[in-house]
Amino acid sequence: MHSVNRRAMEGTIEDDLREETQIYVCHINPNMLNVGKKRAQERGLRDLGSLVWVEGDAEKLTFKDDLMDGYTIAFGIRNVTHIENVFAEAYRYFCTLINIMWYSKKGGRFLCLELSHVDTPVFKQLQVLTHMYVTGSHEFNGKGYDYYSFSVIPVLGELVAGDRDCYQYLVESVRRFPSQEVFASMIVDARFQKVEYENLVGGVAAIHSG
Repeated sequence: MHSVNRRAMEGTIEDDLREETQIYVCHINPNMLNVGKKRAQERGLRDLGSLVWVEGDAEKLTFKDDLMDGYTIAFGIRNVTHIENVFAEAYRYFCTLINIMWYSKKGGRFLCLELSHVDTPVFKQLQVLTHMYVTGSHEFNGKGYDYYSFSVIPVLGELVAGDRDCYQYLVESVRRFPSQEVFASMIVDARFQKVEYENLVGGVAAIHSG
């Protein structure tokens, strides 16, 4: 997201701000971009001049350095090949490389929403009860999360959406994804500051920021 500076916003009407603010909506899959455009149109946003639709790879985009004021990615970074490349790309949008050093005139905000790892006892207990109900067993081996993820969710995906494979990939990718603490440390390693995260629904998802 590239917007006008704070001083320019003073005394400016909302319509003018919309024209001066550019929001780049990016996806590697053109079909998904079309879905986004359709949803924007349904919400009366298709003709909004500030929306710019870009087909591109989050690991290697063509935007200039120090261009953006904000960068958000939701349920996407889990699917990239090299997460560190995404962080590097996001970081350079807020900075300029001068003599092998990065400098930022205005800074920026990085926000990432992604499925994560459950850490709330009540949710873990729910998974235990689900295991016992489905199997009819009164014993539990301590692997409720794995059982729930790999046995229950794909079946529900097949019943509800008719697509078992996609839900199987979903649970496998979530299990491979770093924990909240590890992911936050990766953001710090990418030179972001004031890094923190907030768990949602007991850690089912988390918002990371820096």
